[in-house]
Amino acid sequence: MTTVTTDPSAKQYRPENGRLLDVEELHVEFHTQEGVARALNGVNIYLDQGETLAILGESGSGKSVTAQTVMGILDIPPAKITGGAIRYCGQDLLQMGEEQRREIRGPEISMIFQDALSALNPVFPVGWQIAEMFRVHRGLNKSDALDQAVHLMERVQIPGARDRVKAYPHQFSGGMRQRIMIAMAIALDPAVLIADEPTTALDVTVQAQIMGLLKELQEERQMGLILITHDLGVVADVADRISVMYAGRIVEKAAVHDIYANPAHPYTEGLLASIPRLDRKGQELYAIGGLPPNLTRMPPGCPFHPRCGRARDICSSDDPDLLEVVPGRLSACHFSEEVLNG
Repeated sequence: MTTVTTDPSAKQYRPENGRLLDVEELHVEFHTQEGVARALNGVNIYLDQGETLAILGESGSGKSVTAQTVMGILDIPPAKITGGAIRYCGQDLLQMGEEQRREIRGPEISMIFQDALSALNPVFPVGWQIAEMFRVHRGLNKSDALDQAVHLMERVQIPGARDRVKAYPHQFSGGMRQRIMIAMAIALDPAVLIADEPTTALDVTVQAQIMGLLKELQEERQMGLILITHDLGVVADVADRISVMYAGRIVEKAAVHDIYANPAHPYTEGLLASIPRLDRKGQELYAIGGLPPNLTRMPPGCPFHPRCGRARDICSSDDPDLLEVVPGRLSACHFSEEVLNG
């Protein structure tokens, strides 16, 4: 049920039974010169309060399109939402007008973009950009908004925040720019935070620091966190559940430890095998053969079958549904039990 208050800094929405977000049968397509690219084909995900959901998959699998659709920042056209619902605290965002979506975008659902340098405006100081959130959404004056920006920069562990609040994006390292993006994303205390490849192009040490910071902030504020990445190694200690995407659809869902211990889909199996391991030092890294399908010319049957070592005749003719294999494990594979049993 939705609760409206007169306090501009208070939440306008409250989760029902802890459920923040429900994405149901979401379909998105792009109209291109090559034809219609079906980027999302019936995506179903949910997110509870204080929970971390990781969405995994290669580039082009539909992860970022899902995030942009939830945020309401998808370019329409060329994109077109052809079906589904996105419910935030029970209210369908797709049925709201643009003004209502703006009230939710930032204060309720926020996003960390994957390329901090291009996401930040190069001609304004970082403090001004963070403070803008408070000026626009909270009505604070410039001085108070800047104080809030300093506080947030300190919270995301930027050294000498008060001295650097007037510095420009190019004067920060990649890791520091990503921290600034996080500060902007959490400025209005959102209930849902979407992190789209938050550790891209960062070295391993900085990756660990950023992931640790996100986990700490999430626990502190009880946010629901959606972590979008292609790297299974990044989410092992952070996520509660994993949804694996391929060719615009979810192909496996499970608790994070179940996925790592025993995948139930050949694609997940391939992603796990491609992670570098200390006990395989000197060995050639595994790579899934072939390329993801062209979304304007999807193969018949299972989209993964041209690259799958377990494929059989049925795979090239029948597209498998996402079904429960064992309690808590869903997989879209004709031979998921065989994969699960090794």
